[in-house]
Amino acid sequence: MYVALAPLSNTLDALTFFSAARAAWAVVVWILVLAAWGALRAGTRRQLIVRALAGPLTLLVMGVATVFLPRPVPRLTTTDSGATIIDYHAHTQASHDGRPGWTLAKLAAWHERQGFEASYVTDHNIVYDGSLPLPPTSINLLPGVEWSVYGQHVVAIGPVEALPRDSFGGSTQRMVRIFAAIERQGAISIASLPEYWRNHRDDLGAFVIAGVDGFEIVNCAPKALSFPAAGRSEVLALAAGHDLLVVGASDNHGWGQVTCVWNLSHPGAQGFHTNRVFARSLAMVQGDWLPWTAPVTQPWFMFRSLSWSERASWLTWVVVILLYRAMPRRQGQGAGIGILARSLGRRSRPEPVADETPP
Repeated sequence: MYVALAPLSNTLDALTFFSAARAAWAVVVWILVLAAWGALRAGTRRQLIVRALAGPLTLLVMGVATVFLPRPVPRLTTTDSGATIIDYHAHTQASHDGRPGWTLAKLAAWHERQGFEASYVTDHNIVYDGSLPLPPTSINLLPGVEWSVYGQHVVAIGPVEALPRDSFGGSTQRMVRIFAAIERQGAISIASLPEYWRNHRDDLGAFVIAGVDGFEIVNCAPKALSFPAAGRSEVLALAAGHDLLVVGASDNHGWGQVTCVWNLSHPGAQGFHTNRVFARSLAMVQGDWLPWTAPVTQPWFMFRSLSWSERASWLTWVVVILLYRAMPRRQGQGAGIGILARSLGRRSRPEPVADETPP
């Protein structure tokens, strides 16, 4: 269904995988262009007003559909029986910025649709210990938390317990001590995007010395999609040199339908080679282009990322629409799919020849 509805699926994905800055530019420019295009066409004053409003309203509807419309989404599958498709960072309504009503059951259902087999629940400064009852699901929801400390978010996964966050504030030197505190609990600490790159880019060596276990290198939140490829390469080199975990995170808060990243993890092991990150190319390019180019480059990135089956679907829809528009209609006959079928049917039969033989 995702491929069959590729024009809708791909467009909504392109609207989902915007960095925050690029999204702002795209919305402003597209609203102005659509409004101007509607207002400058010939027609009465009322028609001009309606057309000027129609484009921006359509864009608004597309934005709402991107967040709330249930739709087919791609899934990751694997033939590696020893690996688990997992998400390292996701939220429920317990987080201050979580979608109201976004329960553990809904979070599990969302992950199941994407092909995940497990996910850590990492609400902001609220420990999830895995003890809450859940309806039957094929998804394992695992214990975790996301600590907010001195310009940095730290995802802790495993046997997590409450920590006195105030003792890790005030300076980077005090903040990095949280990694050792998490380790003493037997849990794993992962530095989250975009905070470590925005606020502690020059402190990553101190993170390693203090005992951080890993870094996010892809995060689907709009504020984190601006992470540039050069920064990702730098963090990958640092992690490889110290055998640290690198992960991707949906950072789902209940506001979107699709993920931009999956992880293929081998449980029981820890280190650079124990987890593989699979990310959507449309999300990966967000940090490498200036935000003001988004109105033009985002559609190009979308079309460039299409699979051959998706391209075939686009072409099929284009042909169907062109045929539909080209079919002649009888006077007074309204538009409808039946017109296309009937018109094609008439054209496929030979035209009758009038019998001019006199009676």
